[in-house]
Amino acid sequence: MLQRSVAGWAIGAALCALGCGAARAQADFPSRSMTMVVPLPAGGTADLLCRYAAEKASAALGQQVVVENRPGGAGGRVGMETVLRAQPDGYTLLCSPQLGYSITHLMFTKAAFDPRTLEPISVLAIYPLIVIVRKDFPANDLKGFVEYAKANPGKVTYGHQGKGNTGHLLGELMMLKAGFKMTEVPYRGSAPAINDTLSGNIDMVPDYLLANKQNIDVGNLKFLAVASEQRLKDYPNVQTMSETIPGVTASTWMAVSAPPGTPKEIAKKISEAIAQGFKQPDMQQKILRLEAAPLGTTPERMREMIKESEDIWGPVVKAANITID
Repeated sequence: MLQRSVAGWAIGAALCALGCGAARAQADFPSRSMTMVVPLPAGGTADLLCRYAAEKASAALGQQVVVENRPGGAGGRVGMETVLRAQPDGYTLLCSPQLGYSITHLMFTKAAFDPRTLEPISVLAIYPLIVIVRKDFPANDLKGFVEYAKANPGKVTYGHQGKGNTGHLLGELMMLKAGFKMTEVPYRGSAPAINDTLSGNIDMVPDYLLANKQNIDVGNLKFLAVASEQRLKDYPNVQTMSETIPGVTASTWMAVSAPPGTPKEIAKKISEAIAQGFKQPDMQQKILRLEAAPLGTTPERMREMIKESEDIWGPVVKAANITID
């Protein structure tokens, strides 16, 4: 009887030690520098948002958050897999675009990884797609564009940043909802697609305002529509897409997550640090200058936004039979 009591006490003490050690580690977090993996090249709106998050998390948590760009693989697969395999202790984070979290599992049918297992932390900011065309395209608004495309099936060419990216999906959504046909021209990133639109080699590209604002303002590109729910303050005469194609809105966002199994207390601590920094007026102004709306959400809200994204883009992926090996 005494032996059973001693054995029970020993097991209980060991479990308590493990539990207390884990709780103490979480309470002391972070005790060293952290790494934020960005599965994109340096530069551009997406990368800047990640760097802003790292900067503000560093200040609030008292430990440096080092940004490590790891581009490569369709959909940022290289960087994403790095974080999925990392220790779930909060010291390795992922800062990735919306689609990586919401529909990768639908497009990468042969992939051995599932980004849905990542622990949500915070959606940083959101920004809408826009529709731009070459300056001599025979339409000045989205209604005219759709009418021209319907009258000339397959003649209109549209470029995008790569298969399964937001521009590709928006082009497919437009065709599905408005009932017309375009010819898809895939590129590796936005820059070559924009350059070919500027030179007149392709007709249209769905992209983002910041990278195209200068060419729009000087008349090198026509700005036909914005895919946000409301018109843009700086371009009040440019209609939203839903004014011509009801129900079509398309925005993207950048978000931070942690490896599967990361304690929710740690995820919450990082989320609160980012939110604190993103509420500061100077940071809000920096993000607004990127033509994005600052957020800094809770992990719970990020989980909801992932589901909302899948609900929008999942049917498009399936209808257009988009798969990536």
